[in-house]
Parts: sequence; structure tokens; C-alpha cells
Amino acid sequence: MTNTLIIGTGKRSQRFIDLVKSNARERKIIGLVDDDRSKIGENVKGYKILGGLNDVPDILHKNVVDEVVFIVPRSWLGKVEGIIHSCETEGLKVSIAVDVFSPRISRLSQGDVGGFPMLTYESAPSPKFPLHVKRLIDIVVSGTALLCLLPVFAAVAVAVKATSKGPLFFRQQRCGRNGRRFLLYKFRTMVHDAESRLVELKKHNEMKGPAFKMENDPRVTPLGRFLRKSSLDELPQLWNILRGEMSLVGPRPPIPAEVNEYDSWHRRRLSMRPGLTCIWQVSGRNRITDFDEWMRLDLQYIDRWSLWLDLKIILKTIPVVLFGVGAK
Repeated sequence: MTNTLIIGTGKRSQRFIDLVKSNARERKIIGLVDDDRSKIGENVKGYKILGGLNDVPDILHKNVVDEVVFIVPRSWLGKVEGIIHSCETEGLKVSIAVDVFSPRISRLSQGDVGGFPMLTYESAPSPKFPLHVKRLIDIVVSGTALLCLLPVFAAVAVAVKATSKGPLFFRQQRCGRNGRRFLLYKFRTMVHDAESRLVELKKHNEMKGPAFKMENDPRVTPLGRFLRKSSLDELPQLWNILRGEMSLVGPRPPIPAEVNEYDSWHRRRLSMRPGLTCIWQVSGRNRITDFDEWMRLDLQYIDRWSLWLDLKIILKTIPVVLFGVGAK
């Protein structure tokens, strides 16, 4: 049984007391300490406040104490440093739960880098094994698909070159995880000078926000409409997935110009590797014209991510692609 003195009496200290009570065989709380001396003698969750911060040395010497747990706010850091050193000098175990920062989104983890202690706040998925499995699935599926779909690639390539002037592939710089830039590949679905004509079409943008979406875009070729409707134009991105620039499932990779117009909360969608499909794609794609709603769907994916969620999105993507739901 470990005799524990708790420094701090706030809500977090009370939560710790509840945890100790639920497993009373490990710890016995001998009392608490508060910075406010007027509280001495009061009870918190059935345990007495034994003194103020300056009384800690006497409390330690008059009681059998194995461990001192500091559960203190940031404002106390300068006040308790000397007490921590005193406990260390006397050979007592010290545990510290400092209210350094209260994240609204991030998950807190602790560790060290070469013995240097670190508190880490992460707002993107971080479990290594599931993420390694996700990457392994990306490699196996994209590699297999590239081999099996070679006849489809060949047929589309012949059709694109035979029906319009210009290169076979549309290559565009996109932003990947945390802003890493890479070249995204698609089969070309527009006329060869489509990029230079974008400015004159901006006024017809149907998406509220920095992204550009337009029904009946005059730059799209007749074959391009079919390729987009069937999502065949996206197949070259299997190469991006195999290279590790994208994943099968994840937020769609934006162009740098769009990212430059993002609000700060939009940028969190870049915290995960971009993908070929995501919640937005299976929720209506171009039927969703509110940019903020699109961003919220991407953040919902990041916050709830699991391998099971990826599988569900892939299964929902199949009928969306087959029936061209929301494609333009």
C-alpha cells in the first residue's frame, strides 16, 4: 500500500481521488495540501486538507508518506518547484499532473526523446500499428490494381489521345500530409489549355469557398465527362498511392492556391495523408456545395479514423462510383 499526499484540491485532484478510491488496494491518501491556508482543516472527498504549501516539509516528517502527487494549475508551477526538489532530496516518489494546456481537440501522450521528457498533443491519428496496416493495404491494393487494370489504362489512353489534343495525363501540384507537395496524376478530361481559362470561369463557381466546382464546365471534353462520371480519370492516382503520397482513403488533396485561402481550422485536414475517397465522396460529392461542410466531413473522418472506418468508406464508394452519384 502506497501512502500518498496530494498537493492541490481542485477538480482534477478530486477526479484523481475518485480513481484512487476505485482501486483502494494500491494507494492510501493521507491528506491534501492547498495554497489557501484558510482551507486548512476542510474535507475534500472525505480527506482532510492538512496544510498549506509551506507546511509540506512538516507534513512529510510527521506522517508516513511514500509518494507525493502534484495536481496543480499552471499558476502554481513557481510555488511548488522547491517542494518538488525537497521531495526528491528526501527520496520520495513524485508524480506531477500539471495543467499545462487544456486541448480542445488533441489527444495527450507522454514519452521521451533520448531521455528528454516530452508531453505530446496530437490531433491526427497516431497509433503506429493501425497506420502501418493502413499503409500496407495501400501498397497491396494499389500495386495489384495497377497490374490488373493495365488493359483499362491502355483503352482509356487510346481514347484520350484519339479524341482531343494534349497530353495523356493531367498533372497538377497538390498538397499532401502537413502541406508536402507532390504531383497528382489523372487522365486528362479537359482541353489542353484548361488551366489558363480558369480565371474567366471563376465567377461561375458553385462551391462556396476556395475550391472550384462548376457544372457543365466548358473545358471538359465529351470523353472527359464520361471519364469523370465513371471516375476512370482518377485511376492514375493509384500510382500516387503506391508512392506513399496518397492513401486509398483520406481527405482529397487540395491545390496550393486553395490552401492559401484556408481558414486556420481548415488546415487540420492536411494532418492526414490525402486519399482517393473519403466521407465527402460517399456523401454526395459535388452535391455538397458548402466548402465548410466539406471540411467538417474531412475533420470528422480524421477524428473518428480507424481501419474499420476506412473499410466502410471503401464499401460505400463502390456503388457511388458505379452509379456516378454526385459526379460532374
